[in-house]
Amino acid sequence: MQVFGPSETWPSQDLIAFSDEFDLRMTLAAYCSGAFPMPLHEASFEARMGWWSPMRRGVLELDDLRITRSLIKSARRYTTTIDAAFDEVLARCADPARPYGWIDDDIRRVFTEGHREGAVHSVETWDASGQLVGGLYGVSLWGLFAGESMFHDPVRGRDASKVALARLVGELRDRPDGTALLDVQWLTGHLARLGGSEISRVDYLGRLDVALRAPQTAWSGRRLPGDWRMERTA
Repeated sequence: MQVFGPSETWPSQDLIAFSDEFDLRMTLAAYCSGAFPMPLHEASFEARMGWWSPMRRGVLELDDLRITRSLIKSARRYTTTIDAAFDEVLARCADPARPYGWIDDDIRRVFTEGHREGAVHSVETWDASGQLVGGLYGVSLWGLFAGESMFHDPVRGRDASKVALARLVGELRDRPDGTALLDVQWLTGHLARLGGSEISRVDYLGRLDVALRAPQTAWSGRRLPGDWRMERTA
């Protein structure tokens, strides 16, 4: 479903549409079209939600994740889980004290509903005392995982978000068809250092079409050591 019309008609800019409507059905249709929501808090538009499809899309190729010796060493202090504390991960990612925060009540409502419906998942990182010290969440649709946000505890969770990302990549690598697409939306300096790269919107939409024809990712609820299957790449 092309919720915003054919991609050939989209403007040559990252923001392709805005709307007052915002619910789970529209959101999942947007992801299947190659777009994602982000509120227009600071913009002059009166609309409630912006819909974005970057001209240069950030992706993380599964074989490109950079696992350093120091990350492997840090990971030994942690364990990781899937979907064990989604609400807390979302709350920590939405902390208004974080710089450039964009996760508002509308985003929290829709993505919490998406988690209940099985379309949104979290990865958690725990320290030895059982404290949540890092994590991430995102949308999983067939072979697509669209990462939304990640966090780490700056005091207790050094590298904890990276460990959560490594667990996510491990889960996606376990897919038997090799078609997983890990979308990171925009390529930040942090993601580039972890191995992220950019592709054009046209290339992304082509790969998205392949990913959406693949089987659904089977998510594991196992609690695993943080260095699970980590192999140093840098």
